[in-house]
Amino acid sequence: MTPTAIALLGFVLWTILLVMTLGTYRTGLVFAGKKKANEFRASGEDLQGFGQRATRAHANCYENLPAAAAVLLYAIATGQTAITDELAFAFLGARILQSLVHLASTSRPAVLVRFAFYIVQNVILLIWILKLAHMI
Repeated sequence: MTPTAIALLGFVLWTILLVMTLGTYRTGLVFAGKKKANEFRASGEDLQGFGQRATRAHANCYENLPAAAAVLLYAIATGQTAITDELAFAFLGARILQSLVHLASTSRPAVLVRFAFYIVQNVILLIWILKLAHMI
C-alpha cells in the first residue's frame, strides 16, 4: 500500500474513531440520565468541555475529508502517487495532531497550535494540487 493510500484510509479511520469517541461519550450521558438520546445538537453547543471539543474535532474532520480524499484519489486514479507519497505521512500526522490538540484544549495557545497544523494540511494540499496539475 502506498503512503498516499495509507494517508487516505488513515484520514477516514481517524474520522471514524472520532465519531466513535463522540458516540461513546454521548451514550455515557444517556445511560447516566443526564441527556435524552434524541436531544443532542449536531453542533455540540449543548455539550461542555470534552463533549463539545470532540463534536467540533469530528466535524472538522468530515468538513475537510472531501477535499483531501479528492486529491488523494485523483493521485491514485491517475497513477501519480509519487507526487503525494512524499508528504502523505506529514499530511496525516498534521490532521491527527490537529484533532488531538482540539480534544485537549481550547485555550489560546492550543488554538494557535491547532491552526498551525491546519495550515500545514492546507499547504500540503495546495502543493499536491499544483503538482498534479503540472503547474509547479
